Amino acid sequence: MKLFGHPDSGHAFKVKFFLQWANVEHDYETIDIFSPRTSRPAEFLAASKFCEVPALIDNDKQLVQSNAILVYLAEKVEHFDSEDTRQRNLEWLIWEANKIGMCLPQLRADKRFEDSRLEAGAHAWLLSRYTHDIGIIESELSDGRDFILGSKPSIADFSLFGYLVHANEANVTLPKHVKYWVSNMEELDGWQHPYEMLK
Repeated sequence: MKLFGHPDSGHAFKVKFFLQWANVEHDYETIDIFSPRTSRPAEFLAASKFCEVPALIDNDKQLVQSNAILVYLAEKVEHFDSEDTRQRNLEWLIWEANKIGMCLPQLRADKRFEDSRLEAGAHAWLLSRYTHDIGIIESELSDGRDFILGSKPSIADFSLFGYLVHANEANVTLPKHVKYWVSNMEELDGWQHPYEMLK
């Protein structure tokens, strides 16, 4: 198994962190996501139909899109203990892709990259989206549970954590229960900061 990623990709981070936490043996290669797409390694280009990270090779399979990869890996390591658990994870993964996984990366890029600066109106809209989305997660965790589905981590947690780990770089705040959840994620086996994990 081989994963392609980059330290700035929260999408690659969520997959790499799950692989390390689940103790799945794999190789890893950093792809320069700021390079021209046609100049990227041939093995990566063959594996990634959208020429984006993450991409995962597992024997004769080539997998793309972080949340789809997480579902594949969870099934491979028999992470779902019931059909209900699988369904609840899928609900969060699909929610994340269009909610916190849409607004937060843009807010972070606005602060980090000169060519990703947002117009004032766009920034305000994305910030309002973030405020709404983080409120949903805070409400979900308000009963004091350790992880999004209960007492054990799931791929829903890894998906949500992909960019929430970079909240400070987006200059956004995390509410109390989300901060507690972040601290639990950072105590899991395999945890490293993305800039170390994906270098």
